[in-house]
Amino acid sequence: MTTPVQPQHDTTPSVSPLAREKLAALGERRFNVAIIGLGYVGLPLVRAFWRAGFEVTGFDIDPPKITSLMAGKSYIRHFSDADVAAIAQSGRFHATSDIADLARADAILICVPTPLTRHREPDMSYIVSTAEHLLPHLKAGQTVILESTTYPGTTHEVLKPILERSGLEAGRDFFLAFSPEREDPGNPNYETSTIPKVVGADDPDSRAIAIALYQAIVQSVVPVSSAATAEAVKLSENIFRSVNIALVNELKVIYDRMGIDIWEVIEAAKTKPFGYMPFYPGPGLGGHCIPIDPFYLTWKAREFAITTKFVELAGEINTAMPDYVITRTAEALDERFARGLNGSRVLIIGAAYKKNVDDMRESPALVLIERLKLRKATVEYHDPYVPALPSTRKHKPLMGMKSLDLSAETLGQFDAVIIATDHDCIDYQALVSASKLVIDTRNATKAVTEHRDRIVKA
Repeated sequence: MTTPVQPQHDTTPSVSPLAREKLAALGERRFNVAIIGLGYVGLPLVRAFWRAGFEVTGFDIDPPKITSLMAGKSYIRHFSDADVAAIAQSGRFHATSDIADLARADAILICVPTPLTRHREPDMSYIVSTAEHLLPHLKAGQTVILESTTYPGTTHEVLKPILERSGLEAGRDFFLAFSPEREDPGNPNYETSTIPKVVGADDPDSRAIAIALYQAIVQSVVPVSSAATAEAVKLSENIFRSVNIALVNELKVIYDRMGIDIWEVIEAAKTKPFGYMPFYPGPGLGGHCIPIDPFYLTWKAREFAITTKFVELAGEINTAMPDYVITRTAEALDERFARGLNGSRVLIIGAAYKKNVDDMRESPALVLIERLKLRKATVEYHDPYVPALPSTRKHKPLMGMKSLDLSAETLGQFDAVIIATDHDCIDYQALVSASKLVIDTRNATKAVTEHRDRIVKA
């Protein structure tokens, strides 16, 4: 018996002729995708769209990045030279620092920094500057998508009014959406294509195009009703992490005074198959997301006369962790060697904010170095991923400080060694054996069997 052929229905959403034209071009890969900001978020997006068969333009204001990319060289350690070389030599990629080159793009994805000011208020200068420079080159039919993490309302209240000064109307003449980045640098289990993509827009045409665009590169797209909702999704994800990390950081301090190891507690607690999710303490928060994003919501909430007490308390606890580590180091030096931090030599292990990457954004190791120096300690660091400290917004005096080679002789010259980042490539048994005192903030020494009396958890 022959199965009857089912009629084919048009599954294209009800959109305007301009949007339908763009969706058709997108489906046929007659679509140039431009990425603004070629860092830890932008570069993986370049690769994802290139792999999907798109012509890609990469824009960055840092000329050395452009030179490096076009030469087939990566400037991000976990992003291979082989990948960059394949992209650069394909004929479907162009890197530029001339924003006029983006006039030919069909979609423009904005991946610029959104830091905090000194007063912990959102710094919109990168988004505003990008929009202002893009404004003269915006053309009808283009899609602009903001990926930078920000407070709910940014796409509608900040980005849209600037772009509409072109005389083009969002949702009619050009398309505007928000899709939060979810990159986890150095995570071997996930990459851009395997992480579900949240997409929000304030009109059906923009939403349809943004959804179709990301469907071309990721396995799962999660549409939400508006750009502000998508912006709130990203903040909620990171506030969830911030609050839970603050909880275990507070428990760490309490249990330490009771003589209980927080790490042992967590390992046992996570055997419960329901109602518990493990989070881990540390020397402070690093990366762009958790130390910064919650304060975007606290700032926006004040507009509605709401105080975010829970979120702010978590921020206070996490921000205090470097001082806790320094206090534990001072106590251990006093108890063991009858000396204080003043005049002591301290070696920081790890300058990156997380293990096995070269990402320095908001690294608590830099806070530790600066505050130890204020206590008159002599401080050096070792990090195989960070041979020299780069210029940063908050820690400019540390720029150029160089990583020491790690050896038994080197370790023996320091009064205390603080493990701030638990890179897998370090031999922690050898480190403990050669050190007088080890302050472990990451439980990196959990497998060490000899000289455990030299280890202090903090």
